[in-house]
Amino acid sequence: MLPARASTGVLLPILIAGDVLAVLTYRRHAHWPTLWRLFPAVAAGVVVGTLFLVWADDAVVRVSIGAILLLMAGVTVWRRRTADRGAEPEPDAVTTRSGRLKARSYGVLGGFTTMVANAGGPVMSLYLLSAGFRKLGFLGTSAFFFLVVNVSKVPFSAGLGLIDGRSLLLDAALVVFVVPGALIGKWAVHRINQRLFERLVIAATVVGGVQLLLR
Repeated sequence: MLPARASTGVLLPILIAGDVLAVLTYRRHAHWPTLWRLFPAVAAGVVVGTLFLVWADDAVVRVSIGAILLLMAGVTVWRRRTADRGAEPEPDAVTTRSGRLKARSYGVLGGFTTMVANAGGPVMSLYLLSAGFRKLGFLGTSAFFFLVVNVSKVPFSAGLGLIDGRSLLLDAALVVFVVPGALIGKWAVHRINQRLFERLVIAATVVGGVQLLLR
């Protein structure tokens, strides 16, 4: 098993390959106003994450990201249980002051977690769920989001020595598994309802957080 720091460099090119396939599949469903609200905050989070990686060891990285994911999953579950189910906002409605503040908060955390441990997916997934996105809008918006963010991380990861010749050789061997995964995902998304989709997103976040804490 790769150390937490090293795994970020190995996984990044594979994630980018998956992002390209996701964009090709769901590009028509992206919600660009949401993306433009998120990108500046995410950029700040990436910079903070880069500085964090300069001094943080693997144990600190795992515990920090695991705790963040579990905390955010807990907040999401609590909000969903206390909110009025009939008043769930549409993406276009998240333009209030509180909505912009939430976008910035999640954006910074998303940029930080994706830079430190390629764990921005759960953070942004929870944000998109809280913003009222349905399945296809969720997938299209997140696909463009992570393609842009992951590509922007490449120079930071290379500068930290996380991407080198050996990691790219490993990527070349692993990237062949991305296409079958993308096809399975496309098949599955049309066969699960919205409620199950949301529960799977939250469950995956919890599992990821627990795995990081127990490694």
